Amino acid sequence: MPYKKLEEYNMQVTNEVKDRYKTIIEELGEDTQREGLLKTPERAAKAMQFLTQGYDMDPAEILKGAMFAEDYDDMVIVKDIELYSLCEHHILPFFGKAHIAYIPNGHIVGLSKLPRIVDVFSRRLQVQERLTHDILECINDTLKPKGVAVVIEAS
Repeated sequence: MPYKKLEEYNMQVTNEVKDRYKTIIEELGEDTQREGLLKTPERAAKAMQFLTQGYDMDPAEILKGAMFAEDYDDMVIVKDIELYSLCEHHILPFFGKAHIAYIPNGHIVGLSKLPRIVDVFSRRLQVQERLTHDILECINDTLKPKGVAVVIEAS
């Protein structure tokens, strides 16, 4: 059986963004009918949807789906969470690592959910400062821990 890549994109959005990319490429002086560029506007439209898919996700629901009542009050730390985002000022990538620590207050969360919420907020047009704040506030508002800290090291 041949390889089949499964992708789900809003085709209306894809087509509208594709047309805009085609115009941008043409206005930069390129020939969009050149073989190497024939499918570039569509690929760019799909890539942008992938890179900004965090707008369609609710990070609090991700945490709530793995919250457990637990009488544990030692600090929980997850370090070196890879992140990739787009700077909202120039729509250029920035990447790095996030470190999250919290002190439970009656509830813990599955450790794999912390990297997932980093990814959700990273998949939006961002600035590093707001990304840090958004992650912290989501954990604070959802888990209501005794304390939470988020540090991001990115370039």
